[in-house]
Amino acid sequence: MNAWLVLLVAGLFEAVWAVGLAYTDGFTEPLPSVATLAAMAISVYLLAQAVQDLPVGTAYAVWTGIGAVTTAGFGVYLFDESASALRVACILLVVVGIAGLQVTGSHAG
Repeated sequence: MNAWLVLLVAGLFEAVWAVGLAYTDGFTEPLPSVATLAAMAISVYLLAQAVQDLPVGTAYAVWTGIGAVTTAGFGVYLFDESASALRVACILLVVVGIAGLQVTGSHAG
């Protein structure tokens, strides 16, 4: 499977576990806690698979960026967090950075 696709899925699972933390109540709620821990494990496993073909620094930065952007979106949608123009512009800067890393970091060094 394409390493970039694996990395994308890993980043999405990172957002799942980040949002899941809000539902675990400090890991005292069993079902959300199990789901969050499972998403963490899947996310890190997929990241480990991606770094077999991608530079680790690039993969890690893209992974965290995908997770951050997706989590911010969920925050606006699920938790009524701010969607101000400045906040959206800053999130778009992260997206531009992710795209730049994907374009420039496709070869392991």
